[in-house]
Amino acid sequence: MQVSRLSIVAALTLQTLLTGCATITKDANQAVRIETYSKSNVAVTGAKCVGKNERGEFSTDSSGVMRPHRSGENLLVTCSKDGEEPGVGTLISRANGGMFGNILFGGGIGAIIDHNKGTAYSYPDWVRVIMGDNLVYDRKNNKDNEMMLGQSASPEELKKIEVAKAAEEKAALEKATQEKAAKEAKNTQ
Repeated sequence: MQVSRLSIVAALTLQTLLTGCATITKDANQAVRIETYSKSNVAVTGAKCVGKNERGEFSTDSSGVMRPHRSGENLLVTCSKDGEEPGVGTLISRANGGMFGNILFGGGIGAIIDHNKGTAYSYPDWVRVIMGDNLVYDRKNNKDNEMMLGQSASPEELKKIEVAKAAEEKAALEKATQEKAAKEAKNTQ
């Protein structure tokens, strides 16, 4: 019995080292529910919504579910319908728990794999695009099973969000790396 447990632990450790944690726990594509409304708060159904990031182009009709490939890059969503001004949304991608779990448990190799595959990142999962408006939806404000309303953002404000996002990710990675080093030091004593 002891040998089989050891074999399982060794196999799982090898799998973690060879593949990223988020690659195992997160699908490469993420379900993002898109709803469209007019500026006067009336639902606009049947709008064609197209999302784009460096991994491709993804589409759905509103109200519907888009399945973009996960990425560290933001997802630009444009919804259009005859008789309506286009609605635009920038969905800010954020690192999910799998990225930092890799550093603590699987090492930097898993984090690199997940980063390159995009599985280490998530977008907001339910957004309300306003036709005729250009809004930003930041994953860090995401609440499960709650529609995100978005906020207006100038290009300068969007740049500030990106700078803050990069700083937060860097700080979290540094903290995870320090925790891993402390854990390894404790295990060697």
